[in-house]
Amino acid sequence: MASPSVFAQILDYTNRPNPYPLYAELRKTPVSRQENGSYVVSTYREIEELLHDPRISSDMTNLAQPAVGVDDTKSFINLDPPHHDRLRRLAMRHFGPPHTPGRVDGMAADLRGIVTGLIDDFAGKNEVDIVDEFAFPFPVTVICQLLGVPREDVPRFHAWVEAGIESLNPNASPEQQQKVAQAVADLGEYLTELIETHRRAPGNDLLSAMATDDGPDGRMTQDELLSTAKLLLVAGHETTVNLITNGTLTLLRHPDVLEQLRRDPELVIRMVEELLRYEPPVHFVPWKVALDDIEIADTTIAAGSQVILVLASGNRDPDHVRDPDRFDPNRFDPDRFGLARDNDQHLAFSSGIHYCFGAPLARLEAQIALGELARRLENPRLAADPPPYRPNPVLRGPLHLPVEFDHVTPA
Repeated sequence: MASPSVFAQILDYTNRPNPYPLYAELRKTPVSRQENGSYVVSTYREIEELLHDPRISSDMTNLAQPAVGVDDTKSFINLDPPHHDRLRRLAMRHFGPPHTPGRVDGMAADLRGIVTGLIDDFAGKNEVDIVDEFAFPFPVTVICQLLGVPREDVPRFHAWVEAGIESLNPNASPEQQQKVAQAVADLGEYLTELIETHRRAPGNDLLSAMATDDGPDGRMTQDELLSTAKLLLVAGHETTVNLITNGTLTLLRHPDVLEQLRRDPELVIRMVEELLRYEPPVHFVPWKVALDDIEIADTTIAAGSQVILVLASGNRDPDHVRDPDRFDPNRFDPDRFGLARDNDQHLAFSSGIHYCFGAPLARLEAQIALGELARRLENPRLAADPPPYRPNPVLRGPLHLPVEFDHVTPA
């Protein structure tokens, strides 16, 4: 029996706690064809090149043999220009520059208040699960406020979101895919009702704005509004949960950096950038298709083939960054935000036209969350290392992260 490929080993759950040695092995062949006909791209230069190549599509219906989908509505991350550009502009009008430049920065005080309240609840305890008691409730509260989703509905849609994320898992079984289909349908029904509520009585939230906007690009159709709402709700908290949890784990594994952050709170900006490179919340992007034969790294990617871009591997490519397996926030220059002294921008938020829509908010959430944890937890330490990981290899992060501490410093 043939041994599994390197990428198959990466997908194996037993390697979830530390896939990085396998990524180093994967990079020996920058573009590798898999048994199912897909191509895995693992080196920084080639990933960056393909993310800017118009011959790479994000619409999986362009596959030579399209898979049967579980959702008829496509968010803009699964569309190509010009449809992608129009839909992204419609969403961005109410989230960031140039039309709503102060939306994210204006949330800082509220974000800090949510974090303060969550850490206050640690008082009287000596151990908490960072995932359940902090890294999940914080961003889910934020995205609910931003979109106009009732916070009390979180238990209702959380199970649907968790099931829907399994659609990203290349190893999902037919039974899991059926569960995904039902979860997506249930979430769609819930959001359809919520959108109609906001259309009838608009508030100061994104769903209301998108449902009633008549800007230069016209109004979103019902399907477009539904797909965008799903994307923002799911991506708006799931990836940030991983970012905050991975950040806590990384800081506790690097007590020298934690101590430096306690002494110099402004380090948090550089620290989060290095964290995004070192332990990104999204490890690879599996939903790309070659529209034409593409010659790259001595390999021909055949037209109609699936292309999997392993962002986490590219972030640790030694041809891109010096000493890539070292966690070093000081490699980032605060005068060139998001850029390192010794490398170009990391791939944690992707690149090109599909650069992460919510990157400014994710950065701010992680900076506030990790900065306050470092400041207020006295003598924090891991109760288990490695912790148990979520099953999904795409959105890689701990399922639980028990952390012990002596006490909580008052706010």
